[in-house]
Amino acid sequence: MKKTIVNIIVIAGLLACSCASKKETLDMNNPFFQVWETPYQVPPFAKIKTEHYIPAFEEGMKQHVSEVEAIINQKEAPTFANTIAALDYSGTLINTVSAVFFNLLETNSTDEMQKIAEEISPKLSAHGDNINLNPELFQRVKTVYENKDKENLNKEQLRLLDETYKDFVRGGANLTQDKQKRFREINEEISILTLQFNKNVLNATNAYQLIIDKEDDLAGLPESIITAAAELGNQKEETKGKWVFTLNNPSLLPFLQYADNRAKREEIWNAYSSRCNGGQYDNNSIIKKLVQLRVERAQLLGYKTHADFVLDDNMAKTPQAVYELLMQVWHPALAKAKEESALYQKEAGKEKLMPWDWRYYTEKIRKKHYDLNEDSLRPYFSLSNVQEGAYMVANKLYGLTFKQNKDIPVYDKDVVVYEVFDKDKVIGILYLDYYTRPSKSSGAWMTEFRSQYQTQNGENVIPVISLVFNFPNPTEKAPSLLNFDETETFFHEFGHGLHGLLSKCQYRSIAGTNVPRDFVELPSQVMENWASHSEVMKMYAKHNITGEVIPQKWIDKIEKAGTYGQGFINAELIAASLLDMDYHTLTDATDLDPTAFEQQTMEKYGLIPEIISRYKSPYFKHIFTSAMGYSSGYYSYTWSAVLDADAFEAFKENGLFDQKTAQSFRTNILERGNTDDPMTLYINFRGKSPSIDPLLQNRGLK
Repeated sequence: MKKTIVNIIVIAGLLACSCASKKETLDMNNPFFQVWETPYQVPPFAKIKTEHYIPAFEEGMKQHVSEVEAIINQKEAPTFANTIAALDYSGTLINTVSAVFFNLLETNSTDEMQKIAEEISPKLSAHGDNINLNPELFQRVKTVYENKDKENLNKEQLRLLDETYKDFVRGGANLTQDKQKRFREINEEISILTLQFNKNVLNATNAYQLIIDKEDDLAGLPESIITAAAELGNQKEETKGKWVFTLNNPSLLPFLQYADNRAKREEIWNAYSSRCNGGQYDNNSIIKKLVQLRVERAQLLGYKTHADFVLDDNMAKTPQAVYELLMQVWHPALAKAKEESALYQKEAGKEKLMPWDWRYYTEKIRKKHYDLNEDSLRPYFSLSNVQEGAYMVANKLYGLTFKQNKDIPVYDKDVVVYEVFDKDKVIGILYLDYYTRPSKSSGAWMTEFRSQYQTQNGENVIPVISLVFNFPNPTEKAPSLLNFDETETFFHEFGHGLHGLLSKCQYRSIAGTNVPRDFVELPSQVMENWASHSEVMKMYAKHNITGEVIPQKWIDKIEKAGTYGQGFINAELIAASLLDMDYHTLTDATDLDPTAFEQQTMEKYGLIPEIISRYKSPYFKHIFTSAMGYSSGYYSYTWSAVLDADAFEAFKENGLFDQKTAQSFRTNILERGNTDDPMTLYINFRGKSPSIDPLLQNRGLK
């Protein structure tokens, strides 16, 4: 249920230049052209300067072209080893540079980085097309594919072969030359537009501040939120002595939840919900172009819509299957949301309930009906305790341990790094980037600087995984204290991290989290179940000052209120999923007006005006930026939630830390990457197909 990024760029590789013969033409002061003498060959961040990226990108593409030409020009007949595997092992340098650059673009963005991205993205798009549309290379791939029964290939090799062939076809290899030309143009334009969309959202988010100079306007806000706002205000001369609130969730959401000043809630809400809808950072024209370009590209490839194109490669397969799933959740969720609305309207009295009131009255009713105040829980969920809780769960389930290593280079002072041990062996490196900052995109996600795979010599390359958050910054008075939603976010991203860390695959393009979009959220969402389980909470939820374990009465209240507010949570989520699907099932978007289209879509499905889609179109980064990769895929959170709820039933049936169940989940799901059909992997674990009933039951929608 959390925003997650799994980079669509293939990122992995040995971190050294693979072309020694060309060293004399390269600037060997560029770290990308050196062997990295860092622990575990992680990126030497302090040595990497902005001026190093363009030369490294260009050399990486050059080397990749040479490697592909070597595959094409060999005299031997095409085989899996000399064509498919060789292609998977190619591109080491370009993958390495891309991993570092695009990850830092999301976490430590600068104007210089943005300019580099604008320059290099079209070139990378063209480079990818040059490979996918190379007729001689495709002919070799096709030959191996058509003769696969003649080679003694194992399951993983067959899967890589099938995926490689499919990627070439989906990449335009079967198109005629004139259509390939247009295909290239579309891909290049999409790469530029998605980059600009993302840049606009970041700039618009950073451009707004709610500055409060009257203490009375802070009424209702918890002391911790007030302190954080004061510290933010004191960072600049013009706001010293004032309180500053931003559109980042750790600042925005508590303000909407607790501030008694309705006019101020409306002001910050309107700023949040109108981002990039007109003005300097308007994204509407970008949306129109993107949707139309995606339609055109899909139809070039023989698909009716972009959604048909995307879903053909996912578990869902068709738009109809997605709509059928979403509607099973939408109808009960909307009915429950209407009940919540009536309850909140009664609490609000004569004031008509508006979107900026929803979280405020949600909290009021939570306190009144369940005697539960989210802010009272924060001291029990300090970031350090939550992290330790996730580590303990991983230890009890999979035997993993985590040891901080301060000698491993980091890219920001607030980033920490852990070695991940399975028994006495290091199996991966885990970066944790905790706090919000202006240079970082909003949300939380898992990514990687290197995926797990095996070299051609059979040596295992351990993964370098990164979890990125936007948690509240610690203050002078207190560490970072999380609410329970943020606590679940940590466990969620940690689940993605385990998927990357525990990968045990041979080929990097199908290792780890390189799985269909509607399967990738299973490992992350299932981890959230442990965060909220009473047995686990007693392991990690301890008061940040007294060390007191969370009292049973608080656990009981959390459980009692477990399905409270699920109407809103599911309605805004499914509304966003339906909006995504409706955009991408268009067969023609030439006359698209995003504002009108979104309004008509929400009216069509009957979304009540007190709730908006989780992301309005102009800042819906999941579906309009390439880094997020969720176009026609935002439904994946719900699809995977069906799997996750059903999967956790196995642990409830057999024991929360039952070793047989845990080992089955590890070997059938976490270790396998995309080495088999996802539903086959799931049934191998569960012994049966998933049921939607546990999901509806858990969310109080049945």
